[in-house]
Amino acid sequence: MEALGPPRRSWLTGLYRALRHDPTAIVGLILLLVFLFIGLGGSTVAPYEFDKFNTGPRLEAPSLGHPFGTDEFGRDVFSRILHGGRISLRVGLLVVLLAGGGGCFVGILSGFIGGWFDEIVMRVTDIFLSFPDLIMAIVVASALGNNIESAIVGICLVRWTGYARLMRSGIIAEKGKDYVEAGRALGVHPTRLVVRHILPNSYAPVLTQGTLDFGLAILTTAGLSFIGVGAQPPLPEWGALVAGGRQYVQAAWWIPIFPGLAIFGAVLAFNLLGDALRDHLDPRLRGRIDMPRV
Repeated sequence: MEALGPPRRSWLTGLYRALRHDPTAIVGLILLLVFLFIGLGGSTVAPYEFDKFNTGPRLEAPSLGHPFGTDEFGRDVFSRILHGGRISLRVGLLVVLLAGGGGCFVGILSGFIGGWFDEIVMRVTDIFLSFPDLIMAIVVASALGNNIESAIVGICLVRWTGYARLMRSGIIAEKGKDYVEAGRALGVHPTRLVVRHILPNSYAPVLTQGTLDFGLAILTTAGLSFIGVGAQPPLPEWGALVAGGRQYVQAAWWIPIFPGLAIFGAVLAFNLLGDALRDHLDPRLRGRIDMPRV
């Protein structure tokens, strides 16, 4: 028999109705849409190719022809920032997918299996957490080669532990509840029990962490490129653009400033959305718990 009462709202509908009244979430969403446009279509609308020399006078200040000025080779800074947006957003997406996916998988196994396996996994995560994130990323990126792919691997190796611990704690909190014990008593396969029942009640902290890590991955990649172990010239990654323009900060301030503002805006967008998402998904922060309709 079908339950009486109004239809149950979908998760996305409830999220939309909650976030649309949050000014910080709206600002973050607007900034996110801007940077998604830069990442997905910025290179197609850029006036010049990122490696095209002498598009104008060298070290030309911002003007109508070159809104962000030109660099020491006469390249258009605005075009290079648009091309670099795709690189930075791709890095953030890959880090969240690889580190988040791998960490969640390890956390699910550790929390559900428990015992000696859980103990080994937690000690391994402790070893990774004992090293400063940036130092370990620098070491890994330097060992694999100074390029953007090595930077991604280095960041993933230092970020997976957070996802593993969050997912493990969620699985442990859920697997002892009555509905899980009832499923076991009915003979539900452990895989189905985790995927269909435990996981949907444990993913909220991981989703918030992924949103925050997206911006952190962009910032960390920019830092690695700035010190020379990330993206290499002439690749227009935002951190590399800042590093290349730092020697002209007094004579041509626009070369490092505009890429720095791009990094700031992207990180701010994901942090604002992450905070708003956390406030919506955590009932303690909302001040109430939405009871399901029956």
